[in-house]
Amino acid sequence: MRLDKFLKVSRIIKRRTVAKEVADKGRIQINGTVAKSSSTVKEGDELTIAFGNRTLVIRIDKLVETTKKDEAADMYTILSNTEK
Repeated sequence: MRLDKFLKVSRIIKRRTVAKEVADKGRIQINGTVAKSSSTVKEGDELTIAFGNRTLVIRIDKLVETTKKDEAADMYTILSNTEK
């Protein structure tokens, strides 16, 4: 699954266009490597996302094409959520 689509489906970022912009600015890493919006993610990958002064580290637990709002949080596990 594409990185931007995962971020939208999992509702970490609300819109796919915003997810694409964030990824293409180099603010997302997959397993320690800077990722683009078209990068492929798989289960077990660790994402590091920089939101201004906040850094979110998550692990992908499952990939689904669509999900309900209540089930979106089951797609990942938050490993850390730190502020600078």
